[in-house]
Amino acid sequence: MSWLSRLFGGGSDKNSRRLDYLSEALTLEKSGDIEAALTSYRLALREKPDDHKVLMNMAIAYSRSSRGDEAIRCYKKALEVEPGLSAAHYGLAFLLVKRNDRDEAIQHLEAFLAAPSTTADAQNIAHASRTLEALRQPQEEAPVTESPDIEQ
Repeated sequence: MSWLSRLFGGGSDKNSRRLDYLSEALTLEKSGDIEAALTSYRLALREKPDDHKVLMNMAIAYSRSSRGDEAIRCYKKALEVEPGLSAAHYGLAFLLVKRNDRDEAIQHLEAFLAAPSTTADAQNIAHASRTLEALRQPQEEAPVTESPDIEQ
């Protein structure tokens, strides 16, 4: 709704504003201004806190700026809203691998592979399969760092 319409008694169109914030954020992110993009994503979430698309884009932006904890929170929130969101399972799984959280990473890789999105390409699916297989392998025990006592 335009400002002229609002001037004459019309209300603001929240959905339109949210889309404006989202498109602004995507443009800013594309230009490399991640911080400004994150601000626009936050504004979009104020309008609709459970928008899984905004949460997904925020998670990606946080990942690109090496803010894994924030990215993980966004992916998890997106999955609360939309549990079958395979792209969120995929992104979250690899952040958890980086944190060495094997068990939770396995859960999310399994969820992704059980129902990959139609946009997931064969390379992503193969990468997830290889990673899952590697995570399921028994971990080697850490080498002993102290030398045993030697009896004399």
